[in-house]
Amino acid sequence: MLNRVILIGRLTRDPELRYTPTGVATTTFTLAVDRPFTNQSGEREADFPPVVTWRQLAETCANYLRKGRLTAIEGRIQTRNYENNEGKRVYVTEVIADNVRFLESNRENRQPDNQNTTRNNQDPFSEDGKPIDISDDDLPF
Repeated sequence: MLNRVILIGRLTRDPELRYTPTGVATTTFTLAVDRPFTNQSGEREADFPPVVTWRQLAETCANYLRKGRLTAIEGRIQTRNYENNEGKRVYVTEVIADNVRFLESNRENRQPDNQNTTRNNQDPFSEDGKPIDISDDDLPF
């Protein structure tokens, strides 16, 4: 049997960090994952799977992930159930992540678009083909 899932999407909200009564850290968040096709109106739809992380990974996610951040999740699908206050059985399907990759730099460290410095607006390839001024002492070989 195989139960593995890999998702790439953007967080819909900041991760919510909690601790179990025994002190184990856990976070929950939702990932917006685009579907690979458009609907009849030509609009792209998305799915919003809930993601759960545990222990050190949970604390890392709580510290570094923020709403809108592009993230890759690897884990397994788990379904649990419970009885709600009305006596009805409720089923919850979630992704239990055991690997989380941050796919872009932290957005909080970026400057707002209207305050970009000249360096951020430069074309990184504008000097392509021109000699680079570097001394032999700076070369690693």
